[in-house]
Amino acid sequence: MTTLARQLRLPDYFALAFGTMVGVGWLVLMDDWLGRGGPLGAILGFALGGILLLPVGYVYGQWVQRLPDAAGEAAYTAQVFPPIVSYFTGWMMLLAYFIVCPWEAVAVGKLAAYIFPSLNSFELYRVAGQPVFLPRLLLGILLTVFLATLNYRGIRLSASFQNWTTATVLLLFVALLGISAVRGFRATPFVSILLTLQIVPYFMTGFESAPKVAEEAHPGFHSTGFFRAIVMALFVGAGFYVLAIAAVAYIAPWQGLIGKRFATAIAFEQALGARWPVRLILIMAMFGLFQCFNGNFVASSRLLFAYGRRRTIDPRFGTVHEKFLTPSVAVMGITAGTLAGLLLGDALLVPVTEVGSMASALGWFAACLSFWIVEKRAWMRVVTSLGMSVSLLLCLMKVLPMFPGHFSPAEWIAFAIWVALGLLLRSRSQVVNG
Repeated sequence: MTTLARQLRLPDYFALAFGTMVGVGWLVLMDDWLGRGGPLGAILGFALGGILLLPVGYVYGQWVQRLPDAAGEAAYTAQVFPPIVSYFTGWMMLLAYFIVCPWEAVAVGKLAAYIFPSLNSFELYRVAGQPVFLPRLLLGILLTVFLATLNYRGIRLSASFQNWTTATVLLLFVALLGISAVRGFRATPFVSILLTLQIVPYFMTGFESAPKVAEEAHPGFHSTGFFRAIVMALFVGAGFYVLAIAAVAYIAPWQGLIGKRFATAIAFEQALGARWPVRLILIMAMFGLFQCFNGNFVASSRLLFAYGRRRTIDPRFGTVHEKFLTPSVAVMGITAGTLAGLLLGDALLVPVTEVGSMASALGWFAACLSFWIVEKRAWMRVVTSLGMSVSLLLCLMKVLPMFPGHFSPAEWIAFAIWVALGLLLRSRSQVVNG
């Protein structure tokens, strides 16, 4: 049977994990982050989130050494739970990765329209009051097709693209921090930290993407490298968000940025009175968008491939291309789903953040719980318990009404649709498999 190509090394795994986390949220949604309670609450929320996720990252590092399977959470939970639990654990993580793909496809048009306002023309229709413009839609389609072609033709092409975009983002980010001016900001109440923590899972999802391509590791790659890549991605990713928020808060009065599109760029333009920092930020954001889109495309296509290989959905999704050694049918499936989501336009952006956060936290909890059951050493169970507690809290903050910022009816509907789709695909697979 044809297997996936084995070509990935430590830099590739780091670039995938970091790139899957960091896209353009720091530019497109900065006003939403600040509006949750000010910069200090947002900074502490992301910093605390990065620290709290270390035990979860540890569990993933242990799991991937024991079970290098593209199914990830579905494979881990299958060791101790019934098939239905395993199936929906992986299905939730697939949502967490896949939902970012149409998000980024929409965001590229939004970002480009900031540079070229003429793209906001030829309105086709509206979704939840938000217009969908033809030029922006076509731009999202072109980017989706480009990344689909890249991933269809080989993991080495995809990994090289990921490495290149990640290096560019980090270099430009250092330059951005270098030109920021030091100013002050006020403290915020504890509730603002909670509001930020609720979205941390969505923007930090990605550190656990490395195990999804564990089967594609170079033969000389040591399994301990997975944990190193995960920890590096968590520290660098959380640090990136913390410093981005701090830079915006330092350089301009943050209260005036609430409700403004591309608040990060506006802050630097107002403070420096020049357009060139804005161009630098937009270039960096574009590369960030590419790396995040590609990283989540890789992770979601591998999960979909693993489901097809396990025959829990249509087995055709488990096909490996004979020439390119890629999960070709799964790649086309993610492409089709991304193009469908792209049609929703800007109305997709903020609700997706909320649903993706809960899906990620749920998957992390299931992975930690299954490891706690199979692991017998007391100290490792203590670490795993911390991971379970953190991920469960992050999940409950989205579903319990007692917490501010819990799911709205629209978000519950979106979540229910995804669960129903999972049930449909699983039931059809059971009929086909007899």
